[in-house]
Amino acid sequence: MVGSGIWYATVSALLWGGYLFGLKRYFSEFSPAVVIVAANAAGVAWYLPVVLFAPADGPAFGELTLPALALVALVLVASAAAYLALLYALSAGDVSYVAPLGKLVPVFTLPLEVLLVGERLTLPQVVGVGFATLAVYLANYQRTGPLAPIRRAATHRPAQLALGSAALYGGVDVGTRVLLQGVGIRADVWVLVYTGGVGAVLLPVAARRWPDEFAPAVPKFVALGAVVAVATHTMTRAFAVLPASVVSPILNTQAIVAVVLGGLLLGEDRFALRLAAGAVAIVGISLIAFG
Repeated sequence: MVGSGIWYATVSALLWGGYLFGLKRYFSEFSPAVVIVAANAAGVAWYLPVVLFAPADGPAFGELTLPALALVALVLVASAAAYLALLYALSAGDVSYVAPLGKLVPVFTLPLEVLLVGERLTLPQVVGVGFATLAVYLANYQRTGPLAPIRRAATHRPAQLALGSAALYGGVDVGTRVLLQGVGIRADVWVLVYTGGVGAVLLPVAARRWPDEFAPAVPKFVALGAVVAVATHTMTRAFAVLPASVVSPILNTQAIVAVVLGGLLLGEDRFALRLAAGAVAIVGISLIAFG
């Protein structure tokens, strides 16, 4: 069970890393809200036949109490906000800069699980938070003084958006764990609810920014939707069997994938330093997960 969960999380990380690169490379001319709504709609269309004709075992929903429904709504709204912030960060900055910062989700997942789910904090996890902080420092280092990276992380718009996205996704990951393992929502059903729900939350925003010449881009969005469907499915299967503090670190190795693709294929600056920042982030994330 644990082995399959790790496998699902790894596949999802590779897909999401390629997805981040693809957003920067092929979809930068579209509003972030339009990208999310169109890609998620395509993802639902791809995944719906799976749920209808090859559903997973067990009931579709567990005990859907009012608090559970409120948690579903909270997860969808928080995820929509996190997703939007991440795409705006990618629009404003390099993917190799944004990815390591936006994927420091476990730094925020850990304290939430300690407070809300009863996880215990260990010394390696504290050290892991230190490594994650070092990753933020390296990503912002420009040889302009020892405190300059801290100021840049606090004031640079892409950094603010990426770290804000990570904080929101920390709450989303904990909420997802509760819904799948506590409430008992079936994993394949949650893929549809999550993918379609996030798109629905952002639909009013996207409608105001919808481009007139959208039809030529439909094939691109159909392909992107397929990636969203498979990546969300594998991510959800991982959360169904593993704690969020284990799944999140594996998922967020997508930062390395995005940094490599951004540095090699887009020719972004300071590739080596950003790759080092991504690697340090993964060390910190791993300590948080397995500490």
